[in-house]
Amino acid sequence: MPFGQLVLGSPGSGKSTFCDGMHQFMGAIGRQCSVVNLDPANDQTNYPCALDIRKLVTLEEIMADDRLGPNGAVLYALEELEQNMEWLEEGLKELGDDYILFDCPGQVELYTHHNSLRNIFYRLQKLGYRLVAVHLSDCFCLTQPSLYISNILLALRAMLQMDLPHINVLTKIDKIASYDPLPFNLDYYTDVDELSHLLPALEEESPALRSEKFGRLNQAITDVIERFGLVRFEVLAVENKKSMMHLLRVIDRAGGYVFGSAEGSNDTIWQVAMRNESSLLEGGDMQDRWIDNKEAYDEAERQEEEEQARLRAQQGDSLADGQDDFGEMPPPRPDSGITVARKKK
Repeated sequence: MPFGQLVLGSPGSGKSTFCDGMHQFMGAIGRQCSVVNLDPANDQTNYPCALDIRKLVTLEEIMADDRLGPNGAVLYALEELEQNMEWLEEGLKELGDDYILFDCPGQVELYTHHNSLRNIFYRLQKLGYRLVAVHLSDCFCLTQPSLYISNILLALRAMLQMDLPHINVLTKIDKIASYDPLPFNLDYYTDVDELSHLLPALEEESPALRSEKFGRLNQAITDVIERFGLVRFEVLAVENKKSMMHLLRVIDRAGGYVFGSAEGSNDTIWQVAMRNESSLLEGGDMQDRWIDNKEAYDEAERQEEEEQARLRAQQGDSLADGQDDFGEMPPPRPDSGITVARKKK
């Protein structure tokens, strides 16, 4: 049973960077992973692209042939893909049971009210794919109440439209300490609770928002969000291994991967780690890690990585010199000794 992530988000939220980082991270833990580019405007991917929609249709061709602008051409391209699902299905068959990352376009209308993207992944679900929608938002939105509430509404609409297991993520969280101080702790923003406390800060943001009319509207919007009670956020720094590990654990729980059979040789160890609930970060931990004591944590993790690299180097030198006595057993290889090969059809 193949698993996958549907990576959504507005332009600049870090979708391609996320796909690149997650692809590398999965390779490091021994999970066979492939990335599928579904953005017809993305002609220079920074990750190895196993399947590219531009092999089927390109944005330039649509704009020239049908006289459409960039946004209309992207919608047309996804409709074209929906009508040619055999191309996508055949390409995915070549990837076997690889874990798939689908890098989607940044036009938010594709996953807020347009049906093609939803229909495409509904077809894949019928083929047995277990998918999780991962919706990315730049953490800069936390610096302005209006941006924050707008991103919550966008995430809520995407959850209702796509109708999939859904994880909302605040990306680039390692930059949050460099912005102006937030009026509340980070866990307030990730839990999305008691939004009425944010209304005074929202009114201070702009004189136009201080009128009685906008006050009632803002209160109504926060009431709608809280009544649904669906949206909460995880945080992510792509270059931080512990942050990536935490997010992947959350995604695996949402999609059921943690309950499935091991796909890669390292997955047995990975699944044991996944069951360790204490490794999941709590709100207070995030505040301490990314805002209050970020520099101290960065330095501690840097020293930890240097120590691990030194130990690996010593182990490699020891094995090369033949200093370890393994009796009749051959000594282990300097690397993990694990080869993950793609299954051939």
